[in-house]
Amino acid sequence: MDFRHEIKHEINYSDLLTIRHRLSAVAYSDPHAINGRYLIRSLYFDNLADKALMEKVNGLPVREKFRIRYYNGDTSVIHLEKKSKVDHLGNKQSAPLTAEQAQRIVDGDLAWMLDSEFPLIRELYSKMQTQGIAPKTIVDYTREPFIFPAGNVRVTLDYNVRSGMRCTDFLNPDCVTVPVSEAIILEVKWDGFLPDIIRDAVALADRREGSFSKYEACRIYG
Repeated sequence: MDFRHEIKHEINYSDLLTIRHRLSAVAYSDPHAINGRYLIRSLYFDNLADKALMEKVNGLPVREKFRIRYYNGDTSVIHLEKKSKVDHLGNKQSAPLTAEQAQRIVDGDLAWMLDSEFPLIRELYSKMQTQGIAPKTIVDYTREPFIFPAGNVRVTLDYNVRSGMRCTDFLNPDCVTVPVSEAIILEVKWDGFLPDIIRDAVALADRREGSFSKYEACRIYG
């Protein structure tokens, strides 16, 4: 399992404008972005004891969470993802899902997962059976992504975080989500090294590394 370095900062709107301007001059916009951004909808999983949430709240150095995600309202491309963290290192595993398969997971129709060709789908099935994890809430937000080839760097600016509260019908475009935070989150990920040109582009005075969690914010209503 390959892990990447990850740092995260909560920034203000002035910071956003500054960093966006700097990155536009030295990095590339993600080719999947539309006008420099895209909308992300995720469905996060947790169990009755809120294992994933409490691991984050308590700042455990080793933790994991599962989510299903698609972009810009396009349900023709959906992925199951498992995000693992060890201190400041992160790993993301992914497996494709059809819209029908994603809906079956939401509906609790799980038997087919055991025979999936994708290990991650089988792992989710196992943990849904043994740990009781299940779809918990929808998380919507806007992302501005930038990439830089050296160091395999990815910088993202996330904002407009919205919660589906207890709704899990994430394939329904009419599912209502509500704003939960005015936070803007700067996240930087890289492999072996972070080039100075990117380090300088995202540098801000008096900003400390933070631990803002969009999933945590979206659980404010339960």
